[in-house]
Amino acid sequence: MSIVASVSVAIVAVIHIVIAAVEIFFWETPAIYERLNFTAEVAKQVTPIVQNAGLYNSFVAAGLIWGAFTKDSFQIRLFFLICVIIAGIFGAFTLRPTTLLLQTAPAFIALVIVWAAPYQSKS
Repeated sequence: MSIVASVSVAIVAVIHIVIAAVEIFFWETPAIYERLNFTAEVAKQVTPIVQNAGLYNSFVAAGLIWGAFTKDSFQIRLFFLICVIIAGIFGAFTLRPTTLLLQTAPAFIALVIVWAAPYQSKS
């Protein structure tokens, strides 16, 4: 696989590490929960749910890192990037449309690069 494909998958992994850190450790920061139109009271109530989502995002990041740095990891990369794309689309409908830009677009670009990488190496 090409280095560009590995780097693109790693970038998506870093995005998910940041998302996971924010959800697990910084959710109750007003700048974070207010961005999603939550009050302090509601943010406190949903903290365990958001932290759980953060844990799941850390698992996604781990899978992306696994795919980025494992030889012959085409299927691993496809699986985790498609998961991110689906989650991003769902997030755009249920949270904020900007999720498409922040989560879905980088994963889609990485998916195209990963998909094209096997053909580049045969040229």
